[in-house]
Amino acid sequence: MRGILASSIGVTCAAALALPLAPPAAASVSSVSSAGTPAPVADVATRTVGTAGAGTGARADVPGSTQSLPLRPLTRDRASGAVLGLTPRTVRTFSLLGVVWEDPSVDLHGRVQVRTRAASTGDWTDWQDVETHYTQHGADPDSSEAASGKARGATAPLWVGESDGVEVRVLPEPDAGEPEDVDPVGTGSDEGASGGEGAGEVSTLPAGMRLDLVDPGEAEPGESAGGAETQAEPGESGGPEPQAELGESAGGAETQAEPGESGGPEPQAEPGESAEGAEGAEGAEGAEPAEGAEVPRTGVMTAAAKAASAANSALVPLGATQIPSLTAEETREELVALRGTGLTEQQQAKPYIGPRPSIVTRRGWGADESLREKSFVYTSKVKAAFVHHTASGNSYSCSQAPSLIRGFYRYHTKSLGWRDIGYNFLVDKCGRIYEGRAGGVAKPVKGAHTMGFNSKTTGIAVIGSYGSKKPSSKAVKAVARLTAWKLGLHGMNPKKKTSLTSGGGNLYAKGKKVKMKVISGHRDGFNTSCPGGKLHKKLGSVRSKAAGYQGR
Repeated sequence: MRGILASSIGVTCAAALALPLAPPAAASVSSVSSAGTPAPVADVATRTVGTAGAGTGARADVPGSTQSLPLRPLTRDRASGAVLGLTPRTVRTFSLLGVVWEDPSVDLHGRVQVRTRAASTGDWTDWQDVETHYTQHGADPDSSEAASGKARGATAPLWVGESDGVEVRVLPEPDAGEPEDVDPVGTGSDEGASGGEGAGEVSTLPAGMRLDLVDPGEAEPGESAGGAETQAEPGESGGPEPQAELGESAGGAETQAEPGESGGPEPQAEPGESAEGAEGAEGAEGAEPAEGAEVPRTGVMTAAAKAASAANSALVPLGATQIPSLTAEETREELVALRGTGLTEQQQAKPYIGPRPSIVTRRGWGADESLREKSFVYTSKVKAAFVHHTASGNSYSCSQAPSLIRGFYRYHTKSLGWRDIGYNFLVDKCGRIYEGRAGGVAKPVKGAHTMGFNSKTTGIAVIGSYGSKKPSSKAVKAVARLTAWKLGLHGMNPKKKTSLTSGGGNLYAKGKKVKMKVISGHRDGFNTSCPGGKLHKKLGSVRSKAAGYQGR
């Protein structure tokens, strides 16, 4: 993402809390600044989204919640230049944050910096930059998702770990040029660390700016290494199965049910799909061993959870938490079963497809299926893959990856107003692959990842920030294995180029036909720094590896 996409801060916050505070039970609990002076009383969140069981003794493993706090004018400080933000305050526990505003078409020209207080120690972090140019990951301008009226502008989400205190400052940069590769790292400066609220000039900033604090919900005890949980999400209602989309019309337009549409049949499989689960043998060349037992959940599944799981019914049984890897031969056999008569004679005679990798399903990472739109939206085929980074920072462990994905999902749906998580797949630093947007990993699900080029493509996000930090070799290998399989389902050669038609963006006008590499970075289709310079440099290796996995 390009980008670095105000508040005289008068009191310096330099030291950690002398005494740890218990997580606040109410807004009346005040915080203490790192300098030891009382901070303003914590504001009551103006909007709390999806807090299961709030005020009724909710369990710790609920799907999660979102706190929203409006940013306020701050007295300008010459040292920092901040004019908008929040002074230090105690809040309910959260792990991920982002700044949101009303109009998704408006860019934030400036810097957003945050510091947070660790819930376990009471220590405050240094200031960290938040990636400000993020909504170019969204839906195509004229799509029904973009036209829903729900979309909002936002920064990238930043993972901060379990925290119970926060401070924010926004520094306008009216004359800022093109954003650069900047990873969320501590600035090391406490200048103007905690200013008072007052009059400040904020006319250059987007309207309606607020801070969203996301609690992704906690995993159940006994969650597998793949992120599998064994309990249905509380708070979801049953009822008739939602109707799944069947694919694009002959003209290529997306097919979509009305928002909130319910009733109708179970999601229908693609032609040639069987209801049998594909039992994969480990040991395919380049395959990673499965991380957890392939045991479907035994808890009650809601209608939405059944629909999301049934979209993968040709690959695994209903309720599976992980799709196992296959050998090369098993994958070729599955390709014939999935695509059938849709394969050309050449593809039937010698299909070029990489062995199917192991993939953690939405049920595996704990998706609360009530957050997304009920229907699925498909494009006609997958001609290219766009690689992204989440720009959420690198301070996470692989065991936390399911929590990060639940946080991204909640942020995309409840804060940004998207129909589902934007990416089709996600990859963590340990090389584990996760299902993203619902609709079936083997199907051409239309995502919201590369504005202008969401049709006939798939979006893969490597969790982390890779402007200045190299991605792990395991993550790069996983992207290669995933693209070798996903693009192979549609007969695409990872080393070639393909023709795509722009849906509108800041590099290519709507309707322009563009020759694009079959595996491209986000910056190749939109003027952004995503997927970060270090990850983008690895795409040549990804293409070569993916072609090798396909047997080319």
